[in-house]
Amino acid sequence: MKGRIKKPHFHVTAGLIWRNGKVLIATRPKGSHLQGLWEFPGGKQEKGETLRHCLEREIKEELALKINAGHNLLTVNHEYQSKVISLHIFECTCPAGEPRPLQGQDIKWVDPVVLPKFTFPPPDMKVIEFLTKKSLISSRGPGIRGQRL
Repeated sequence: MKGRIKKPHFHVTAGLIWRNGKVLIATRPKGSHLQGLWEFPGGKQEKGETLRHCLEREIKEELALKINAGHNLLTVNHEYQSKVISLHIFECTCPAGEPRPLQGQDIKWVDPVVLPKFTFPPPDMKVIEFLTKKSLISSRGPGIRGQRL
């Protein structure tokens, strides 16, 4: 297409951090894109870092929490008006500690069945849909790995 402006493309990570059957969610900080919406914590990949390192760094910077990023469970591609993102979702373990919101965001540990009651950005909603389907599938057999939406 002639004259079409190419949108910047960002790789963003997010973690499914579990504790006692609940997953950690946080609000997007004030001044950020889609501020106030709920999300799975994480952030934008910096030049030269792996996706796992990005997620571990972002969680430490935003929540003062040390996590171990496991396998990449899902990648969701989404186009906004001004940018394109690839949201990489990782299963995470949290050896110890409690999250502390260092950017003034709200945080909650929630049962995954109530996730649809919160307002999330569109890519995170696709993650919630995937988790819903995965829980139905995993009760009949092995889970799904490495999906792209």
